[in-house]
Amino acid sequence: MGESDAATGMLPARLIARKRDGGALSADEWRALISSYTRGALPDYQMSALMMAAYFRGLDATELGALTGALLASGTRLTFGTEVPPRVDKHSTGGVGDKVSLALAPLAAACGVAVPMISGRGLGHTGGTLDKLEAIPGFRTDLSLDEARRQVERIGCVMLGQTDDLVPGDRKLYALRDATATVESIPLIAASIMSKKLAEGLNGLVLDVKVGSGAFLPERERGLELARTMIELGAEHGCPTVALLTAMDRPLGYACGNALETEEAFLLLRNEGPADLRAVTLALADEMVLVAGLAGDRAEARRRVEAALGSGDAAARCRGMIEAQGGNPGVVDDPAALPQAPVCEPWVASADGYVTRVEPRAIGWGVVAMGGGRRTMADAVDPAVGFTITIKPGDRVARGQPLASIYARDARTLEIGRRALEEAIGIGDAAPRDVLPLVGWRVTAKGVEELRGDGAAG
Repeated sequence: MGESDAATGMLPARLIARKRDGGALSADEWRALISSYTRGALPDYQMSALMMAAYFRGLDATELGALTGALLASGTRLTFGTEVPPRVDKHSTGGVGDKVSLALAPLAAACGVAVPMISGRGLGHTGGTLDKLEAIPGFRTDLSLDEARRQVERIGCVMLGQTDDLVPGDRKLYALRDATATVESIPLIAASIMSKKLAEGLNGLVLDVKVGSGAFLPERERGLELARTMIELGAEHGCPTVALLTAMDRPLGYACGNALETEEAFLLLRNEGPADLRAVTLALADEMVLVAGLAGDRAEARRRVEAALGSGDAAARCRGMIEAQGGNPGVVDDPAALPQAPVCEPWVASADGYVTRVEPRAIGWGVVAMGGGRRTMADAVDPAVGFTITIKPGDRVARGQPLASIYARDARTLEIGRRALEEAIGIGDAAPRDVLPLVGWRVTAKGVEELRGDGAAG
């Protein structure tokens, strides 16, 4: 089937009908459809019908590989010379308070890993790495692939947004899926993520698959299924991939909101900050060092990671990256250089007891409602608003004890913040028993390993 044939007459309708009825499309058919859609020859209404059919019927392994390959072939790729160190990226499926990437990219680079990290903006109740980076005055995320390549060769890491020429088929298709309620399909998620990551010219990939009430896929089994699916796609394309399943039944770290999260990531690079953020970040850094072949085992990888953090090399690498991308490197050491909310109010416990929940979705939507996220892609983002929440489920608290701070633009957004915390935080007579382990499972091509909870083997 030629590319032009996919967009003519009744042929697309036949392919849609076949998928709707549980059949499979061939690799050539997927390639032609994606090519035609990327060029604008196949209309949105037909592609949305096909995506809905795929959402309900799924994709078999051959189709999944074909769709991923077709998306990958829709644009150019990031390429590097043989002198560049092993290139490894990390992808998170998204969460609330998840500022790991901002610290992880320079930390891994300080360990000798080359990190070409292409990130996205906030989606729904979850924050986006690009929005956090753009809280840094002057920081550019709109680099070309040539600029990104040169920066990785010079500094060891770059953090940018998806360019117009990198997997444009996925960019267009994802926007359509977002508008047609077909995002939460494991095969479609896997093809979307892996096509972008494979286009980065990687030697390995580490996945942070969130599970729990604040994750896009809350159930552990669905998280494991997504991890296995992406690991298989990575193997198929010569990119060794490993996944960690991490908790998103409470926010990660204390800070929720773009500038606040950016400040907290820099605290970690200065060897400070919340213990849970440190545990997740270092567990992922260990995996990046291992998949790059720079350590023989996890203990050696951890020694290398902790040395890069403790020596200040990771923070220095971050300053260099920020300066190279037009930002003020002083923000790593001076959070006053980040946007500041004019209104700050503490939020206190209404009773004695145990914290029974800190619901991440309510927190995330609270940040969005305060102006710190988007309801539509055209919305402006206020980087200064958000929360710092210093308690976790299971903590014992006393009436009147400060549990959080609200950072708001004005009285209206302050009230929105109060309501969000009232909805999100529960206090009861007993500690909850169903809190997820922070780093619970490690998934590779060999299988699933249950971890101790902080990223170590059980």
